[in-house]
This record gives sequence, C-alpha cells and structure tokens, in this order.
Amino acid sequence: YPLTKDRPKPLLPIAGIPMLQRIIEQVNEVPEVDGIYVVTNHRFAGSYYNWLRDYTLQKQSLPVPIEVLDDLTTNNDNRLGAIGDMDFVVKNAGIDDDLLVISGDNLFEFPLTDFTSFARERKSSAICLHDLASPELVSLYGVVETDTDSKVIDFVEKPAKPRSTLISMGVYLFHRKHMPLLRRYLEEGNNADRPGNYVEWLYQQVDLYGYVISGKWFDIGDIDSYNRANELYLSED
Repeated sequence: YPLTKDRPKPLLPIAGIPMLQRIIEQVNEVPEVDGIYVVTNHRFAGSYYNWLRDYTLQKQSLPVPIEVLDDLTTNNDNRLGAIGDMDFVVKNAGIDDDLLVISGDNLFEFPLTDFTSFARERKSSAICLHDLASPELVSLYGVVETDTDSKVIDFVEKPAKPRSTLISMGVYLFHRKHMPLLRRYLEEGNNADRPGNYVEWLYQQVDLYGYVISGKWFDIGDIDSYNRANELYLSED
C-alpha cells in the first residue's frame, strides 16, 4: 500500500514486468507443468483477467494453459485464506496430480527445475528454503530445521528464539499422494490463511523435505522491499 489500493500486489511491475509474469516464466521452465492456475478474490478478478488477456496477446501462444479462478470472496469476513484458496483450486480445477504452489509476491532467481527434481527424487512433498543468516530477520518467517537427508524435523512460525536460519519462502511442491491431506487439514478446523501453519502440520503427518535455494530472493512484503527489488532489477537491465 498505497500501490496495492487498486491493483493486486502480484501485478505490480518489477522493472516493467509484473511479478506474477516473472514467476510464470520461471514455472514455464518446468517440463512437468501442464497447467497454471491463478487464484484471486472477486475484487481483483478483473485485473487478473485483463493481465491474462494482454499476456496471451503478447506471447501469441502460451507454453501451457493459464486460467484465472475467482474465489468470489469480497472481504476479510468471507475470505477463504491461502490454504482455503488452494483447496478451492484443487476442487474447481479437478486437480489429481502433484501441485506446485508459489506465493504471488515472491521474486526469485533459481531454477525451479532443480527444486522439482529434488522432490521427485524423494518421491514426496517438499518446500523451498532460504538461509537468511541473520537471526533478527529469521524470526519474521516460518523457521525450519532439517536432518542430514534434508527432511524437515521442525517448523515454527515466527519464533521469538529461532533455532535455525533456514526459512520457508513460499514455494511448495505437494505430492499427489498427499493432496487429500489438504481437505483433512481444513476439516480439522486449522488456520486456513497461513501457509506456514499447513507446513507445520504437514511435516508431522508425512515425510516433508526442504530444498535450500541459491540465488536472489525477495519477499515483497511492503513498499520498501518492493522499491529495493525494483531498483535492483532496473539497474541490471
């Protein structure tokens, strides 16, 4: 805010290119991806439909189909939340497959194919991790501990005293065999809005692995982080 007053954050331009578009172009590099779904609340659905129309015209042909799904929510009282929206997409798109999930305000520069290969080798679900190094910053995120085989052995959302500098960065791959757990999580009455809560619950149900990325990553959480990312990308062009 105030840039997001009339435009959703994922459509804010970074060096002239919407964040969402940068993410999708990274996703397009993963050969196993056969469909992309962008979920939005009703307020910003029109913005996403317009973006998809313009992006399709720009590209002339899309590597994989992209569909915008309007969850029809209008305010904080009836919003589905991030986990609720995942469930909404799975049900409405009829997904019965592995699911790659990426938060729309993530900017990163590492090959997603490395991450998907990592998950495929382990035949399980996985999350992307970033080593922040700074204990002060770590406590603002979901903090992860892994064992020598990269399996998640602890996850704490925004701990006061973090025991690790590894944080979850909003990139997940949920294995097909684990997809029914999404509905179970919600039916148990767990928090439907924070992905970290689902990850914290999931690692206690199944083998969940953490892949530590190398390369730039920006969490666009406020106007300052947006301006820093925009300035960096502009200086590189």
